[in-house]
Amino acid sequence: MAHSQPSTGGPPHDGVERRTFLTGASGAAMVVGLTAGYGAFGTIAIRYLYPAGPSKKSWLFVADANQMRQGESLVFRAPGGATVAVARQGNAGAAEDFIALSSVCPHLGCQVHWEGPNDRFFCPCHNGTFDRAGKGTGGPPGDAGQSLARYPLRLEGNLLFIEVPTEGLAPEESGPAVSRGGDR
Repeated sequence: MAHSQPSTGGPPHDGVERRTFLTGASGAAMVVGLTAGYGAFGTIAIRYLYPAGPSKKSWLFVADANQMRQGESLVFRAPGGATVAVARQGNAGAAEDFIALSSVCPHLGCQVHWEGPNDRFFCPCHNGTFDRAGKGTGGPPGDAGQSLARYPLRLEGNLLFIEVPTEGLAPEESGPAVSRGGDR
């Protein structure tokens, strides 16, 4: 009696078997996935080890110093979108008479403004107060020891200039880049 081979019910396969194909395809997919994962990890590691250099900064015109009286302030919008409160605190005719601080409260991001009669910067959201140098003195910013970021100023003749980052320019808005705040 002769043994017969079981019939598969179809024509014989001349090409690659399904199992061999799936094994090869899944192996290739695994290699692609691992390469992508390790590539992303390598990119993050390189960016961490070699961070970007300092942002480009420029000196920009803010105001005519003769147009601001002691106790007055204005809001300057930097090209990168940051809003800066510029206040005149003295009358000696030097750059030290002015201070430029971020007008964004470090507590929750509300708008801070200069109050000349109270000799302080004030955040109306939670009654946060900052001294004339931008150091938190009351409310949540004072409790947490938070301060407002400071921007360098210089005076050339009667023209007041501020040094701000110029990368990452904000989209143009209608209206002036400088607005008068006065005593609020």
